[in-house]
Parts: sequence; structure tokens; C-alpha cells
Amino acid sequence: MILESIVTTTNVDGSPNLSPMGPRTERPDLPCSTAAASLEHFELRPFGTSTTFANLKRDRQGVLHVDDNVDLFAKSAISKIKAADLPPLVNAQVIAGHIIESACRAYEFKVESIDESGPRMSLICEVVKTHRLRDFFGFNRAKHAVIEAAILATRIEFLPAEEILDQYQHLKVIVEKTAGPSEISAFNYLEQFVRLKLQK
Repeated sequence: MILESIVTTTNVDGSPNLSPMGPRTERPDLPCSTAAASLEHFELRPFGTSTTFANLKRDRQGVLHVDDNVDLFAKSAISKIKAADLPPLVNAQVIAGHIIESACRAYEFKVESIDESGPRMSLICEVVKTHRLRDFFGFNRAKHAVIEAAILATRIEFLPAEEILDQYQHLKVIVEKTAGPSEISAFNYLEQFVRLKLQK
């Protein structure tokens, strides 16, 4: 199972880096639901050219967050969040890292192994500290639609423009029917980014 999450790592200058990532949480010896709930180990598969991979390869530690703030997913998916726009952060307790204070859950982790042999890097990570910060808001179609829109926005270089725009039109209907102000703002932000990129 792949869990949509946000990973914080630390840049060379000590500043925090936020990136949406989909860790693989399954374990062959446990049912998917049990593995996801325990989350003792997981696999990250960042691109080798990403800042997140550079930070994890150097420091071998970070924090994975489960969050329902889709505005944060949208902004971190398509651009590096400026220092002034970062959400409130607190220091991690076991590793040298940053916890998003408003997240639902946070998992401090250390990288056990790195495999650079494929097109995507494979990092096996061990959770060393779990934080349960607040309740998850609940299932909402607009939040899921924004996550899908954010993923599409990161694939402009790989997918046909017509396919992306068609999917955005479908997702927009869901957002218009079920969104709150935060989801509308996040979707509009992504849609504007995609349309500007596709015009170039």
C-alpha cells in the first residue's frame, strides 16, 4: 500500500525541506491494514535528482507526516516552500529534524539502506519515534481530488497535455461539489500552475 504523506528533511544549510511522498508501507508478513497502522518500516522511492534524496543520502534521517492539509500538499508538490510560508515546525525528539506541528501523525525515521540501482531510488526506513498530534479530519472527496491534482502537476513532463487537462476537468467537478475554502484554494493554485506550464 502507498500512503500519501509529506516528508521533512534538512538541507545543507540547516533549513527544512518539505516534499510530498508516497511511501510503500506493506510488509509481506502482515495484512496491509495492520502494516499501515503499525508503520514500523517503510520504503521511500524519491528521484535521484531530488533535494529530498540528497538530504536523506547525506543525513539518513527525516520525518514522515500523515496530514489532511491539502494546501500544504499542493504547494510542496510544485515548488519549494519559502521560509516565510512554512507551516509551524517543532524539533524532532530522536533525530535531528523537523515536525509539522499541525499534522495528524508524524514518524521520525532513520534510513537503514539505500539502493541506487534503479530509475527511482529505494530507501528502507525504520521508524524510531511516533507522534499522534491530532485526529484525522475524515474522508472528503475534494481532499482526495486535490491530492490527485497535485500528483498530475508533477507529471507534466511525462503525460500528454490533453490527458492532464481532461483529468483536471473531472477533478474540478468533485472539488466544486464537495470542497471547503482550503480545498478550493489548493485546487485553483494547482490548476493555474498546470495551465501556465502547458502554455509554454
